Amino acid sequence: MPPLNIPDLIRKKRDGETHPRAELEALVLGYTRGEVPDYQISAWLMAVYLRGMTPQETADLTLVMAESGDQLNLGDLPRTVDKHSTGGVGDKTSLILTPMLSALSLTVAKMSGRGLAHTGGTIDKLESFPGWTSELSEERFLAQAHDIGLALVGQSRDLAPADGKLYALRDVTATVDCLPLIASSIMSKKLASGAHTVVLDVKVGAGAFMRTLDDGRALARAMVDIGTRAGRQVRAVLTDMDTPLGHMAGNSLEVREALATLRGEGPHDLTELCVALAVEALAAQGEDETQAEARARTTLEDGSALAKFRAFIAAQGGDPTLVDHPERLDVAPGREDVGAPVGGFVERIDALSVGRAVLALGGGRERKGEAIDHGVGVELLRKPGEAVQAGEAVLRLYHRDGRGLETARDLVRSGLSISALAPVPDDLILDRVN
Repeated sequence: MPPLNIPDLIRKKRDGETHPRAELEALVLGYTRGEVPDYQISAWLMAVYLRGMTPQETADLTLVMAESGDQLNLGDLPRTVDKHSTGGVGDKTSLILTPMLSALSLTVAKMSGRGLAHTGGTIDKLESFPGWTSELSEERFLAQAHDIGLALVGQSRDLAPADGKLYALRDVTATVDCLPLIASSIMSKKLASGAHTVVLDVKVGAGAFMRTLDDGRALARAMVDIGTRAGRQVRAVLTDMDTPLGHMAGNSLEVREALATLRGEGPHDLTELCVALAVEALAAQGEDETQAEARARTTLEDGSALAKFRAFIAAQGGDPTLVDHPERLDVAPGREDVGAPVGGFVERIDALSVGRAVLALGGGRERKGEAIDHGVGVELLRKPGEAVQAGEAVLRLYHRDGRGLETARDLVRSGLSISALAPVPDDLILDRVN
């Protein structure tokens, strides 16, 4: 078969036609190998942005990207499950959910990322434990997953390398916010990671990538469809991200809150979301949802999830005594409270403003590779719907020697609104797709 003509493929998508898998392989794998120049792929990405892709095209693109590099073989591990969040503020669910799933006799062998811009990363949070490492050999990674039921490492460059190259190009060609490209980017890494069951937490709102419920639902459906076509069990939960999840935003602060939740003492919204995601994982494995919910809650009540987390931290080089003494985790010593400008009810605490405040304080990174301060962050002393007096503290800023304090203060003030009447509380879980 003669080589495919790349300009013909660009023209084909420009005119709204459909690519079979062989054409997607020529484009994507050719680009990954350096055989197709970036200017041609840039043109093709813009054609996809404008014309879209069919569900089968999107699934084929995802599989091509997943197969562009190494793929983890988790076949010898029982009941494998992975979880992915599309990113939010105060989202520490992976720290709680993964040991819950392990305590429920599921196996979590997971790759996670670092934070960028206003969204936090699981690896950054776990590095709040001195000595904890995300770098494990594949042999040790699989052995730990077998022995403990939980192993978590950083994302490998050799896993779906086509996605990394394509995303870098999308970032500079205004083609990031394209549904089939977003869905295939996320799911290519999930498929290459090998888990049979994937639970997706699709965030919707001010602090999320998907701002509207319709957009979030479309992304969830696309990702579930990709996984189904690839023979995986995939379920998605759409959750509100107008307000930060829980009360803490910032790495060490979020770890403390996650540990409180694992002890059964966490905030209601965070606990309920972790239970809901655990139920989805168990239901995908064929369990009754009512029984699954009772089992999930038990892991937080009887200490079994906390014990799994303690063993996981120790296995990857962290200090397990900090699990039982979270007050020893490094938290920045500076404190400044932000009060309510008037009395009434908290109407809104904008998640994006809080995330940007953490970034200003030094708790996040503008570019990959930047160092961060694990100890800074923002605490929500009140949540939307709660009554406050004029001047009463609503938020607390944790800072290091005043770095970024003025900017952070201005950001959280701009995202805080007080109303005379109690607002109707928003639902945390907006929809489910399976």
